[in-house]
Amino acid sequence: MGKKKSTSTAAKAAKKAKAEKKAEKRTTKKGKKDKREEEESDDDLEAILEKMRQEWEAAHTVTEEVVEGPPSKRANATMTACPSGNYLWYIGGEYFSEDGRAYFYNEIFRYTPEKDEWRTFISPTCPGPRSAHAVATTHNKIFLFGGEFSSLHQTTFHHYRDFWCFDINNHDWERIETKVTPSARSGPRMAVWKHYIVLFGGFYDPGITTKYHNDLWLFDTHEYKWRQIEFRENDAKPSPRSGFSFLPTSDGIVLHGGYCKEYAKGKRPVGVMLDDTWFLSLSLPTIDTTDPKSPTATATSKKSSKASSEPPLQVKWHRLRRPSTAYCPSLRSGCTMTPWANRGYGVMFGGVTDEEKGEEGLESVFHQDLNAYQWPATFTGSAAKGRWMSLTLKKPKKKGVAKKKKVQAQQQQRKANDDSDDENEDEEPDPENNETHIATPAEDDIDPDDPQLTVPIPRYNAMLAVIRNTLYLYGGILERGTREYTLDDFHYLQLDKMEKWVCLRPHSWVFGEGEESEDDSDDDSGDDDESDEDEEDYDDEGENKRDGKKDKKKQVEVVEEPEAEPEEETEPEQEPEDSLRTQAQAFMSAANTNTPENALSTPLPGETLAVFYARSREYWAQTALSTTSSDTRGKALRRDGFALAEERYEEYKPLLKEVEKILAEAGLDEEEMRRSAQAGGLGQQAGQNRNRR
Repeated sequence: MGKKKSTSTAAKAAKKAKAEKKAEKRTTKKGKKDKREEEESDDDLEAILEKMRQEWEAAHTVTEEVVEGPPSKRANATMTACPSGNYLWYIGGEYFSEDGRAYFYNEIFRYTPEKDEWRTFISPTCPGPRSAHAVATTHNKIFLFGGEFSSLHQTTFHHYRDFWCFDINNHDWERIETKVTPSARSGPRMAVWKHYIVLFGGFYDPGITTKYHNDLWLFDTHEYKWRQIEFRENDAKPSPRSGFSFLPTSDGIVLHGGYCKEYAKGKRPVGVMLDDTWFLSLSLPTIDTTDPKSPTATATSKKSSKASSEPPLQVKWHRLRRPSTAYCPSLRSGCTMTPWANRGYGVMFGGVTDEEKGEEGLESVFHQDLNAYQWPATFTGSAAKGRWMSLTLKKPKKKGVAKKKKVQAQQQQRKANDDSDDENEDEEPDPENNETHIATPAEDDIDPDDPQLTVPIPRYNAMLAVIRNTLYLYGGILERGTREYTLDDFHYLQLDKMEKWVCLRPHSWVFGEGEESEDDSDDDSGDDDESDEDEEDYDDEGENKRDGKKDKKKQVEVVEEPEAEPEEETEPEQEPEDSLRTQAQAFMSAANTNTPENALSTPLPGETLAVFYARSREYWAQTALSTTSSDTRGKALRRDGFALAEERYEEYKPLLKEVEKILAEAGLDEEEMRRSAQAGGLGQQAGQNRNRR
């Protein structure tokens, strides 16, 4: 019995030892496994970090390239002087091609004047393609807000509300995300005052109606926050607008001009050019470090600390008046000023003035003058006055020219006296004849050194920027007749010398290309005869008037020489064509004032006979019923109605073809023509495009 108990105890001890050995083995194995997993985890973390680093570098890798010259044709881009170097920065833009397609860009270029060199910087992280955006510069940063993008045929539109920052040193973009931000818009303006970026105005247009803004926003570059400045209802403030001038000063910001549209029920929108001037006074509260109640005091309390981080700004709009007798440029739009900080001026070039001509539509006058606005040195409220001035080029003084002219005049006078003595020794020379004879060669001579010959051609929406005392001008838009030209020329002018414009690249357009041959010849002859000041008139109406004068002259020649067959053959062709173009323009202008009956019974541009009849079938059936016997029914009535519709369509067919030609030149396809006509927008296509906003 004792032996059996001893054997059982030994077996239990052996079993326990075996179990302990297995447990120890499992613990050792688990420890090795945990150690291995920990090592693998460390390896994975390093791999993750390496992958993240590679992805970040790929997203922020900037490719820098030297390009041959200035950017291609584009409008509504921004050209800005660098805040920390002698450079120009050029961002975005759009181009409306001859085949009616809209192209948008998101490229950023840098121009170095000393080298006459253009570079582009390409980064995977950057703003989307856009135009009509706003930029502001401070220190080594360029801030960008908003803008617009459209479909290829401009049937749908998108407005941005994103906010970006471009680092001038690293050449990379960073998107700034904030909880509060201004609404989506295009055509606003931004300016920098101290450490604030101030944004005002702009428009939102999804393609139906245009809504203009006059809200004011501030972005704090220290705290990276937007906030809107609210005004009381009765406070003075500028009206809603876009395309205005926004110039920063030490005391605030000067706002001038702009453009908007006025909408009235039952009437087509009317473009309004603005020429009012406002001053936005900005000031921080006086710092008092000894008063704990001061919002900017350095108190230790949490409340005071919070108040000091965002001090309340004193913001107020003031309308700046100018004397009625003081000089100012003519009313115009499309002429945003750029600041010339060294003199305290805003510099403006060109612009366009649209004048209503009743049923004939709009007459556009394009400018090429240079003006400057000198804002008040110190702001004293509404009593402060700015001053406008015209900047004109100085003619160079040539040595010996006056003496040479005097000698020539004396020689001419002696020759005239000698001739007069030969004819009649008793008669004295007529001083008036001598004066005219001497002045004629001087008037006919064209001085190649005349600085007026260097002035860029008229335009609106030109991009301007000033580096120190040098004004740079790029591109813009010019219209001739129904055609719109996006310019790509590049010039500069020394503002402190005002000697001449220097062209760094001429524009690449050949004006008149693709237009009627008669219009081309008229434009060329008109340009030869007119001075630089008259060169800005390129409107359709002016061309028609000149054509009419020439036609009258040709008619006289035909009466005097009836045997000249070529003139008898060409004259009947020219007269109806001009008359048809005039009728087409009147048809477009009156499209939105038609009665419902006229709108239903008149074919639209781009409509076929089948589409026109399908749209107005019931009208023509009723008309046929009222003009035929009362027993006409069914197919016979529909046949009579179709005959009336066909007769009306054939009556309007030549006029519709001319209207379609005008709209095709403006970049519309057949579907867009029908939609525009149904919306009553034909009157706007010839003179008011999306650039006039």
